[in-house]
Amino acid sequence: MSPQSTAETAELRRRHDVEPSSIFEERESAVRSYCRSFPALFTSARGALLQDADGRSYIDFLAGAGALNYGHSHETLKAALVDYIAGDGVTHALDLHTAAKERFLREFTARILEPRGLDHRVQFTGPTGTNAVEAAFKVARKATGRTGIVAFMGGYHGHSLGSLAATANLEHRAAAGIPLGGVTFLPFPGGGPTGQFESLGYLRAILADSHSGVELPAAVIVETVQAEGGVNVAPAEWLRELRALCDDHAILLIVDEIQTGCGRTGPFFSFERAGIVPDIITLSKSISGYGLPMAITLIRPAFDVWKPGEHTGTFRGNQLAFVTAAAALGVWEEEGMEEVTCARAALVHDELLLTVASLDPRVEIRGIGLIWGVDTAGIDPTGELARAIATRCFADGLIIERTGRNDTVLKILPPLTIAERTLRDGLGILAAAMATCLS
Repeated sequence: MSPQSTAETAELRRRHDVEPSSIFEERESAVRSYCRSFPALFTSARGALLQDADGRSYIDFLAGAGALNYGHSHETLKAALVDYIAGDGVTHALDLHTAAKERFLREFTARILEPRGLDHRVQFTGPTGTNAVEAAFKVARKATGRTGIVAFMGGYHGHSLGSLAATANLEHRAAAGIPLGGVTFLPFPGGGPTGQFESLGYLRAILADSHSGVELPAAVIVETVQAEGGVNVAPAEWLRELRALCDDHAILLIVDEIQTGCGRTGPFFSFERAGIVPDIITLSKSISGYGLPMAITLIRPAFDVWKPGEHTGTFRGNQLAFVTAAAALGVWEEEGMEEVTCARAALVHDELLLTVASLDPRVEIRGIGLIWGVDTAGIDPTGELARAIATRCFADGLIIERTGRNDTVLKILPPLTIAERTLRDGLGILAAAMATCLS
């Protein structure tokens, strides 16, 4: 990156910085993150577009970090929510039976579980993804009587202490302030410097060795696509081998679908392409369809060994989210979202190869469905180039996140409902920003 482009990037960042005197700077905690990368005052949103207080429009390739698969303010979901509120629908009920919960469970069973031959029980946990992972770990340990968890390098599962123990990022882990144990990490295929290591063969070997020092774990947790890890896609055959390994040793397989589920990779569940059935599945983010907090843990009946109230929480059933979630399942099935997503995936792949990968042979493109990564580590492993590109994108009207080791990967994560023209425009902004920053 030339000194000129570095100076230009610094000017762009200065121009868009939130003023130090703003209420956000004065009152909000220093922990805030996304607003530092995208410093605007957003006022409205529809579909794949956000608007700020100055009337500027931005194409959204962040989509609530995967919580807005149906875009902003989807009309069908909004109408269902408004009608429910106007009719004095129950807004909070702990885990009481409600009409909203009943409808969601019936829709989810009929549209998602039964067509896939899944008989999993549905546990409503606290309202975000880390709560679903915490429940998964606890019930796996209770069901097996074992304590250990196997996770993968590059993996991300949340920031509460249990899920953080299985999150690989050292910076995130350090924020716990205490040692995090009970988890054994193995390399993930294709992810980072250890990605070519034959991890499952190694795991088989240590489990078979009575002197390995590694006790039989309760569960293995895996993302079929590491989103925060840099958009690393596990091969289907590797996932099948992992399922077989777990079966051979009576280890529960937990698939974290929090960012890659709800149709993000094409099928409703990302593990479907491998033809496997997990013992436990965690879902959050786009399960509500409207950005409302909601998380669930799906558990095979044999492992649903909870006693009543053994894992609880005040907000373990968001009634408003049940309403939009039920409506979203209808939209996903009736509008053929799987086929739409696969078509958009082909478009993204072709456009990235033509306009982005061609800029420099060291750029790596990888992804599936509508989650794609443009990895600049081969050019600049520090992440400064990716930062400059993302900053230029924001100045030009595109919101795109950086992820992976040293944040070298630009992650393309638009709503599944994004119009083809808008998608092409966003990819065009990305390509132009990369060309500018590489010149």
